[in-house]
Amino acid sequence: MTTAAPDVPVLNNYRTVVSAFIDFLTVCIHTIIFERDIYPQTSFLTARKYNCPVKQSRHPQVCRWIQDAVAAVQTEMLKCTVSSTSLIIHAPAPSSEPLERYVFSTAAFPVITPSETLTIFTTHPPPSMDLPEQFRATITRLSSLSTTLKPLPKDCSFTLMVELRDDAEVDPPLSSTTPWIAAEPGLQKHRNETREGEQVQQEGPGRKHGQDRGGVRTTPIRSLESGAFAMEMWIEEGKGKIIENNAT
Repeated sequence: MTTAAPDVPVLNNYRTVVSAFIDFLTVCIHTIIFERDIYPQTSFLTARKYNCPVKQSRHPQVCRWIQDAVAAVQTEMLKCTVSSTSLIIHAPAPSSEPLERYVFSTAAFPVITPSETLTIFTTHPPPSMDLPEQFRATITRLSSLSTTLKPLPKDCSFTLMVELRDDAEVDPPLSSTTPWIAAEPGLQKHRNETREGEQVQQEGPGRKHGQDRGGVRTTPIRSLESGAFAMEMWIEEGKGKIIENNAT
């Protein structure tokens, strides 16, 4: 009998793949908000994950927000409707303009029916044992953000956004019973198609539809692959940040 090494997830069905991603996403969020000085660095402690030191906020409300946010992401991912998840850092009010967007693309995750999340994979290659090493390398890369990205202004805020797959039958989880709200138009993408009779929302005043997507500077972080777990991560820096940095 063999057992998995510590921190090596057993990726034998879709639910375990999502669980591994959610754990990784949680660590990345804490790391990013520490490295980008969203909160005082004295409010973080050092923990260990994937056999490496990681930063974790020790403020109860911040931890609760992150916990609730990633739980909401997990709920949507188990419906197989999510194409990517993004952590977005916004400028201080009143502009609240997107400055940095950290994209976790899970578009290559398996697409199954929600009733089969516990079904054992038979068509995907077995996961490699180096996934924790890939996680560790990504966290290490994120831990050096302060040396590769220019500082952000004080009092920035952050939020979490999910993008849905382009499948016509995928509906946004927008209702009074879910924690989600529609993203601002500048961060929304145009759907490839609409269902018969569906009204296409017209652009109103303010930011143009999709104008903040892609940013003006993109930094690849890493591609991760292990069996059915396949994702990419990159950073998009927004136009507002580049203009402000050039002005200073």
